[in-house]
Order: sequence, then C-alpha cells, then structure tokens
Amino acid sequence: MPKTPKATQSAKTAVGPVVVQKVVARNPEDQNPAAQSRVVVIGAGPAGLMAAEQLANAGIRVAVYDAMPSVGRKFLRAGIGGLNLTHDEPWEDFVTRYGDKSSEIQRWLEVFGANELRAWVAELGVETFVGSSGRVFPVGNKAAPLLRAWIKRLQNQGVTLHTKHRWCGWDAEGNLVIESADGTQHIQAQRVIFALGGGSWARLGSDGAWLAHFQARGIHCAPFRPSNCGFDVPWTDSFIQQHAGTPLKSVVLTVKSVTGQVWRKQGDALISSKGIEGGLVYAGSALIRDNIQKYGLCRVYWDLLPDKTIAQIKAALAKRRPKDSVSNVLRKKLGLADGKLALLKGLASKEQMAELQQLPALIKNLPQVLQTPRPIDEAISTDGGVRFEGLTPGLSLQSQPHVYCVGEMLDWEAPTGGYLLTACFASGVVAGRDCAASLIAMPR
Repeated sequence: MPKTPKATQSAKTAVGPVVVQKVVARNPEDQNPAAQSRVVVIGAGPAGLMAAEQLANAGIRVAVYDAMPSVGRKFLRAGIGGLNLTHDEPWEDFVTRYGDKSSEIQRWLEVFGANELRAWVAELGVETFVGSSGRVFPVGNKAAPLLRAWIKRLQNQGVTLHTKHRWCGWDAEGNLVIESADGTQHIQAQRVIFALGGGSWARLGSDGAWLAHFQARGIHCAPFRPSNCGFDVPWTDSFIQQHAGTPLKSVVLTVKSVTGQVWRKQGDALISSKGIEGGLVYAGSALIRDNIQKYGLCRVYWDLLPDKTIAQIKAALAKRRPKDSVSNVLRKKLGLADGKLALLKGLASKEQMAELQQLPALIKNLPQVLQTPRPIDEAISTDGGVRFEGLTPGLSLQSQPHVYCVGEMLDWEAPTGGYLLTACFASGVVAGRDCAASLIAMPR
C-alpha cells in the first residue's frame, strides 16, 4: 500500500478544554547519557507535543510551556464537526499538496506520513476511518478523546506541562523569558523547540507575536499571509439581508493568473455577509491571494451549472413562456439553486440578465474580480514564518543549532483535507528525533 496522508479542519461549537495536571518529570537512570539533558518545548499544539514525545521516548527530560490555560486548543477547534487527521490518497499525489514547499515537506513525510500517523493514533486506542472524499477521521470524529489519551501518555513518560506560561523572548544572556502568574522566569535549556504556530486564530494561542522576537534576533522570517481564506466582496445591504449564509453547491471555480496559470476545481462555496468563502474558495485561495498581492486583483470564473452545456441551457430558455420570469425558468427548468441564482444576480448587470442569448455563456463562465483577502485572524491557517533557507534538515536553526522550529511557524502552507495537520505532526517527529540524537551524541 502506498504512503498516504490524513488531516482536517472544521468548525462551530465548543469543545471543553483538556485540562492538564502538572506532574514532576521522572528522574531517569544514568544508563542513558542523555537522561540528564534538559529540553524546553514552547507551544503545546500537535507539533510541539509530538516533538516532546520523541524526546521522552529517548529518555530525555522535557518541559512544555504554553500561554493558554489548556493545551491543544487549536487542535480541539480543528476537531469541531469532525477531526480530519490526514488524507488517504496515493503518495505521489499527497506530497504535491504543499506547493512550492513540497520538496521540504516530503522529507518530513518520508519519516512520518499518513500511514504512520494513523498507526500512532491507533496506539493511543483510537481507530480511524476514511470518508467518502478520502479524508481520514478518528472513529467518533472528536479531537478531545485523542488529546486526553495523548496527554496521559506524555505525563506517564515524564513530560512536564506548564500552562498559562507565555514565552516573551530572550534575555541578555540568551535565556528564555517566561511570564506566568508566579512572575518572570529566566530558563536555561540545552535545547529549545519552538512550536508557536502561525498568525491566525489568535484567541486559541496562534497570535504570531513571536515573529518580532525572532526578527530582532536576526532569524530570517517571511511575513504572515492568510491561507485557506475567504475574500471580501462589496455586496449591497439588501443582497446581504437576503443571501448571507447561502451555500453554493457543486459549482466549478476557475482561477486565471495574469501569467496564464489556470486552476480549476469543482466543490462547494458560501456567500457570506462579507464576501465569498467555503471549501472551494479556500482550495484556490493561495493562487488568488498571490495574484492579488502581485497585481492588485485576481479574476475568477464560476460555472454555476457544471453538469449542463451551454446548448442545454439555451434550449431550456428557448422554451420560456411569456408569463415565465427568467429566474423561474433558471430555477425550475435548469435547477439553478437559490445560492447560484443569487450569485448570478449579484455579479451580473440587469442588462446581462435580460440578454437571453448571452445568459447561458454567463452562467457557465461568470466572472468575478477579487481584490482583498479576509483578515488573517479569520483564516484557517497562514503562509509565512521561519524560512527554510535558515534551517537544517533536522529543523534546527543554522545560526543557532540548539534552537528548533516546527509546525505552522515555518514558512509553508497546505490546503484543507488533513494535509496541514499531517505535516505539523511530521515536523514534530523530525525535530524531536534530531534533537534527541544531538543530545545523545554529546560527549560526556
């Protein structure tokens, strides 16, 4: 069976936080020379916790610090509505989902890919299944049981978890500055693994505040940009009142860049009060965003009836009786659902709607100009962060080999479908194992 991928994102109800009790790290026997090493992990999301697990497996003492009151908050949020862990598809397809960073991410996935992730989840007592779209979910579709089992195992391994502890940079001696209710701590560590996330969902801990600290220290980072995001559309007030929240089911979106690049995909979207969003829009958002950034706008095209030809649409309109409105014909004879009809009327002029000879072509290729992504904090994820050029294959900084960076704080992005989460886990495995190996190899 080829290597495969698995991951998810979802949305809208609250899951209770997984509260962690602090435990005292075990004192390993001196049989392992690395046992006396001390590693600090900053950030208790999937990437940080996975790095901590690799170190604990090697018998190395690990302390994890997180600014939030409980661990894995964004992970729990991703599990609302069903935790999409990864994706089940051929390896050669899976590794292409990371755009211009595919070669870098592939190295992680060769260590810990979709199959390895599913096996790891099974070790925690949670089985997975493949949905109809190839997305992989845990049985029960919830993130909380998996996270609880994982935290219990980490604590049994001696990992110490500190919540409500915010990293605030380095002091003059290079020590980690940690703020908590107990005051300011200046912490020394032989190795540090940063897993601070990207720039979206600030209320869940990924506020991107770390970027300024890194840049001040001369660490090369790309600015954050929204990824898997929606776009602003200046709908009229009456349009918003009537159609905000209306789905666009089974439409085709085509994105054409100024350079001639064409992206085309069928799926579902959503008319929102602020613009246009939904899974199909998110899938094309990186190309749309890049074109907006470079050219000031991006033209996209909607096929509202992908299962009908222009000839079929013309034939239906030709049968229109004088008493029938164009809207009724489109709705009743062609099955143009309310959302699709709303989008057509919202983007076409009254004159275009009245031109029955031209209307079929418009329905099959409805143009829209997009100029502004929605705010970064609304995005599912972000592009930007620590550049790969400054990293070793083991994800430590070339300029500071004792410092590692993992997860979304690195400069890469991925579409929804489990790809983002899979790579976050994989980065934690790569960094954690490299960190452990470097400590074990240290002369004593």
